[in-house]
Amino acid sequence: MNKDDFELVRGSGNVFQDFDRPNASVKQTRAILAAEIIRVLDKQGLSTREAEKLTGVGHSEFSRIRNARLGRFTLDRMIMILEKLDGNIEVSVTFRPRRNGLGDGFHI
Repeated sequence: MNKDDFELVRGSGNVFQDFDRPNASVKQTRAILAAEIIRVLDKQGLSTREAEKLTGVGHSEFSRIRNARLGRFTLDRMIMILEKLDGNIEVSVTFRPRRNGLGDGFHI
């Protein structure tokens, strides 16, 4: 295999959108929030049990976040978890037209 066998493809910045997954923006936002929750847990050196005591959220839920099993989490719940862990949360939402012209998209 040589370098001519590869094609460079630039992504949109949202892997879920690039693979045509439904609700791509929501899934991307969940992934970003999960990464931030994990970053805070690691930075503070918190176990899932310690995080449970701080937030009131079951330790098994933190295991789900660490394992990227995010389907049962709403965005507001993930933001609430972050707020209880870190206390300094700011969320920004930007609306922009979708590329295919079928309504509005959003970016967080």
